Amino acid sequence: MRKLVLFMHVSLDGYASDSNGGLDWIPYNEELEKYAEEVVAEVGSPVYGRTTYRMMESYWPAVLEDPNASKHELEHAKWLQDVKKIVISGTMDKAEWNHTMLIKDNIAEEIKALKEQPGQNLVIFGSPGAAKTLLELGLIDEFLLTICPVVLGGGKSVFDGGVEKIRLKLLSSRTFKSGIIATRYELEK
Repeated sequence: MRKLVLFMHVSLDGYASDSNGGLDWIPYNEELEKYAEEVVAEVGSPVYGRTTYRMMESYWPAVLEDPNASKHELEHAKWLQDVKKIVISGTMDKAEWNHTMLIKDNIAEEIKALKEQPGQNLVIFGSPGAAKTLLELGLIDEFLLTICPVVLGGGKSVFDGGVEKIRLKLLSSRTFKSGIIATRYELEK
């Protein structure tokens, strides 16, 4: 059975974006890029909420035609072009980026059915709104959190309001030169 894994960059105070929805506080560098590549290697299908999906859809297909794109960018763009993507949105009518499945209703049943299929894990990339919904539905099995050395004091959080206490077991952690701590947790049994 596949797992549903949340992969998210968070501030020290638990926010996934600043109060303007910005992500410029994430110290993204070569070390974090390599870690993200490790995460992508275990993904069967990326899962997005509407906002993150629209952002990805508007950016990555154009990278394939960009003569200035780096090798890493081209490889990631090609992967995104070919992989089966899942978008969770109650407001979208259709998802036109190739190989995209739109889940509008019956989220729990649809995700459970996808988890039953063979293959690599389903991984939620960012998407704090969708992640919060999936967390409230009790569907997330593991948490890959990169804790960034910044306090935002506000913004969008997956873990505020509406979420009952969840006990987690630390599976691994590592510290990057930038001060980021990459953690992997599973639900405590």
